[in-house]
Amino acid sequence: MKTAADILQEKRTQRLVSMPPGSLVIEVIRQMAIHNIGSMLIGKERRIAGIWTERDFLNNMLDPGFDPQRAVVEDCMHTDLTSVPPDTPSDRLEEMFLGLFVRHILVMEDNECIGLLSIGDVLRSGLLEKDRKIRELNRIASWEYYENWAWHRGRAERSGTRQEKK
Repeated sequence: MKTAADILQEKRTQRLVSMPPGSLVIEVIRQMAIHNIGSMLIGKERRIAGIWTERDFLNNMLDPGFDPQRAVVEDCMHTDLTSVPPDTPSDRLEEMFLGLFVRHILVMEDNECIGLLSIGDVLRSGLLEKDRKIRELNRIASWEYYENWAWHRGRAERSGTRQEKK
């Protein structure tokens, strides 16, 4: 079974993008657009203090007086982050996403963030693994396999060599 570390390796981009807590929201938005990401980790280097997402931006825009040109991301980021060690199995990650109603999970090693997994990353990995297994089973148990199996079975019955169960 795949682990959080395996899923991080499969991601298109493995580089963490973060901004300092004192950044203006407009700068965070600009960096999210540049990097084509939907969430920004807030912290210094690999010490993450929070996360701010596109959904947060939409919700913040509904607040009277919110101005992305002046708002500091630290004032509107989420700090209640969920994290796991790199060896966490993918089925446990799925349970966490569903049970905790979170969209992002930090992968932590030695108190430092080594990656961010979204629910889409884990879902994609699971679907690719299922697809691989189905292809493997189809290769092993092709129609020719069943035709040959049935042919041998029918031949044994016709020749009388099949032993009856008592």
